Amino acid sequence: MAFRLPPWHTNLGKREVKSPKVYLADTGILHHLLGIGGLDDLLAHPKCGASWEGFILHEIIHRTAAQRGEVFFWSVHTGAELDLLIHRNGRRLGFEIKLTQSPKVTHSMRSCREVLELDQLYVVCHGEGEPWPLSEGITAVPAGCLATQQWKPV
Repeated sequence: MAFRLPPWHTNLGKREVKSPKVYLADTGILHHLLGIGGLDDLLAHPKCGASWEGFILHEIIHRTAAQRGEVFFWSVHTGAELDLLIHRNGRRLGFEIKLTQSPKVTHSMRSCREVLELDQLYVVCHGEGEPWPLSEGITAVPAGCLATQQWKPV
Protein backbone atom coordinates (compact mmCIF):
# COMPACT_ATOMS: atom_id res chain seq x y z
CA MET A 1 0.00 0.00 0.00
CA ALA A 2 2.78 2.44 0.93
CA PHE A 3 6.42 2.31 -0.06
CA ARG A 4 9.54 4.08 1.11
CA LEU A 5 12.06 5.48 -1.31
CA PRO A 6 15.46 5.76 0.36
CA PRO A 7 17.77 8.71 -0.27
CA TRP A 8 20.97 8.42 -2.25
CA HIS A 9 23.78 10.03 -0.32
CA THR A 10 27.52 10.13 -0.57
CA ASN A 11 30.23 12.27 0.92
CA LEU A 12 29.93 15.00 -1.68
CA GLY A 13 30.42 17.85 0.75
CA LYS A 14 26.81 18.91 0.25
CA ARG A 15 24.03 18.88 2.80
CA GLU A 16 22.10 15.95 1.38
CA VAL A 17 18.70 14.84 2.62
CA LYS A 18 19.07 11.52 4.41
CA SER A 19 15.47 10.66 5.37
CA PRO A 20 13.32 8.51 3.06
CA LYS A 21 10.26 9.66 1.12
CA VAL A 22 7.00 7.77 1.61
CA TYR A 23 4.50 7.26 -1.22
CA LEU A 24 1.11 5.60 -1.39
CA ALA A 25 1.27 3.03 -4.17
CA ASP A 26 -2.47 3.30 -4.81
CA THR A 27 -3.39 6.83 -5.93
CA GLY A 28 -7.09 5.95 -5.56
CA ILE A 29 -6.59 5.54 -1.81
CA LEU A 30 -4.62 8.80 -1.70
CA HIS A 31 -7.40 10.64 -3.52
CA HIS A 32 -10.03 9.21 -1.19
CA LEU A 33 -8.03 10.23 1.90
CA LEU A 34 -7.67 13.75 0.46
CA GLY A 35 -11.41 13.96 -0.28
CA ILE A 36 -10.88 14.19 -4.03
CA GLY A 37 -14.06 13.12 -5.81
CA GLY A 38 -13.26 13.50 -9.48
CA LEU A 39 -10.83 14.76 -12.12
CA ASP A 40 -11.78 18.44 -11.70
CA ASP A 41 -11.25 18.17 -7.93
CA LEU A 42 -7.88 16.47 -8.49
CA LEU A 43 -6.64 19.08 -10.96
CA ALA A 44 -7.56 21.87 -8.54
CA HIS A 45 -6.01 20.17 -5.50
CA PRO A 46 -2.60 21.32 -4.20
CA LYS A 47 -1.46 17.66 -3.99
CA CYS A 48 -2.15 16.97 -7.68
CA GLY A 49 1.57 17.11 -8.57
CA ALA A 50 2.49 14.83 -5.66
CA SER A 51 -0.18 12.35 -6.75
CA TRP A 52 1.18 12.37 -10.32
CA GLU A 53 4.75 11.93 -9.06
CA GLY A 54 3.83 8.93 -6.91
CA PHE A 55 1.86 7.28 -9.72
CA ILE A 56 4.60 7.73 -12.34
CA LEU A 57 7.35 6.77 -9.91
CA HIS A 58 5.56 3.51 -9.14
CA GLU A 59 5.08 2.84 -12.88
CA ILE A 60 8.77 3.45 -13.69
CA ILE A 61 9.91 1.13 -10.91
CA HIS A 62 7.43 -1.53 -12.02
CA ARG A 63 8.20 -1.24 -15.76
CA THR A 64 11.98 -1.31 -15.26
CA ALA A 65 11.74 -4.18 -12.74
CA ALA A 66 14.07 -2.20 -10.48
CA GLN A 67 14.66 -3.87 -7.14
CA ARG A 68 15.04 -2.56 -3.61
CA GLY A 69 18.62 -1.36 -3.30
CA GLU A 70 18.57 -0.05 -6.90
CA VAL A 71 16.07 2.81 -6.46
CA PHE A 72 16.62 6.07 -4.61
CA PHE A 73 15.81 9.77 -4.65
CA TRP A 74 18.38 12.52 -4.21
CA SER A 75 17.96 15.92 -2.67
CA VAL A 76 20.15 18.59 -1.09
CA HIS A 77 19.00 21.24 1.34
CA THR A 78 19.83 23.97 -1.19
CA GLY A 79 16.95 22.75 -3.40
CA ALA A 80 18.48 20.56 -6.10
CA GLU A 81 16.71 17.20 -6.30
CA LEU A 82 16.05 14.13 -8.40
CA ASP A 83 12.74 12.26 -8.07
CA LEU A 84 14.16 8.83 -8.89
CA LEU A 85 17.65 7.40 -9.32
CA ILE A 86 18.04 3.85 -10.59
CA HIS A 87 21.53 2.52 -9.97
CA ARG A 88 21.87 -0.80 -11.77
CA ASN A 89 24.71 -2.69 -13.45
CA GLY A 90 27.11 0.20 -12.95
CA ARG A 91 24.78 2.68 -14.67
CA ARG A 92 23.01 5.65 -13.09
CA LEU A 93 19.71 6.70 -14.64
CA GLY A 94 17.80 9.69 -13.33
CA PHE A 95 14.09 10.42 -13.61
CA GLU A 96 12.44 13.76 -13.00
CA ILE A 97 8.63 13.72 -13.04
CA LYS A 98 6.71 16.77 -14.24
CA LEU A 99 2.97 17.32 -14.63
CA THR A 100 3.32 19.29 -17.85
CA GLN A 101 3.31 18.52 -21.56
CA SER A 102 6.25 20.79 -22.32
CA PRO A 103 9.04 20.30 -19.77
CA LYS A 104 12.06 22.59 -19.68
CA VAL A 105 15.59 21.87 -18.49
CA THR A 106 16.15 23.40 -15.05
CA HIS A 107 19.26 24.28 -13.07
CA SER A 108 18.37 21.45 -10.68
CA MET A 109 18.35 18.94 -13.56
CA ARG A 110 21.75 20.08 -14.81
CA SER A 111 23.14 20.02 -11.27
CA CYS A 112 21.95 16.51 -10.43
CA ARG A 113 23.13 15.19 -13.80
CA GLU A 114 26.61 16.52 -13.12
CA VAL A 115 26.89 15.80 -9.38
CA LEU A 116 25.44 12.28 -9.62
CA GLU A 117 27.30 11.54 -12.88
CA LEU A 118 24.10 10.28 -14.52
CA ASP A 119 24.39 8.26 -17.69
CA GLN A 120 21.00 9.67 -18.73
CA LEU A 121 18.29 11.86 -17.23
CA TYR A 122 14.68 11.28 -18.28
CA VAL A 123 12.03 13.91 -17.69
CA VAL A 124 8.73 12.03 -17.61
CA CYS A 125 5.92 14.38 -18.52
CA HIS A 126 2.18 14.28 -19.20
CA GLY A 127 1.04 13.21 -22.65
CA GLU A 128 1.46 10.81 -25.53
CA GLY A 129 3.94 10.58 -28.37
CA GLU A 130 7.61 9.85 -28.82
CA PRO A 131 10.48 10.87 -26.51
CA TRP A 132 12.51 13.91 -27.60
CA PRO A 133 15.85 15.38 -26.55
CA LEU A 134 15.78 18.41 -24.25
CA SER A 135 19.55 18.79 -23.90
CA GLU A 136 22.67 16.64 -24.01
CA GLY A 137 21.94 13.64 -21.78
CA ILE A 138 18.41 14.83 -20.94
CA THR A 139 15.37 13.33 -22.70
CA ALA A 140 11.68 14.18 -22.31
CA VAL A 141 9.47 11.10 -22.20
CA PRO A 142 5.67 11.38 -22.41
CA ALA A 143 4.03 9.19 -19.75
CA GLY A 144 2.17 7.31 -22.48
CA CYS A 145 5.51 5.78 -23.51
CA LEU A 146 5.76 3.99 -20.17
CA ALA A 147 3.02 1.60 -21.27
CA THR A 148 4.71 0.67 -24.53
CA GLN A 149 7.49 -1.79 -25.13
CA GLN A 150 9.29 0.59 -27.50
CA TRP A 151 10.82 2.72 -24.73
CA LYS A 152 13.33 0.91 -22.51
CA PRO A 153 15.38 3.17 -20.20
CA VAL A 154 17.23 0.39 -18.37
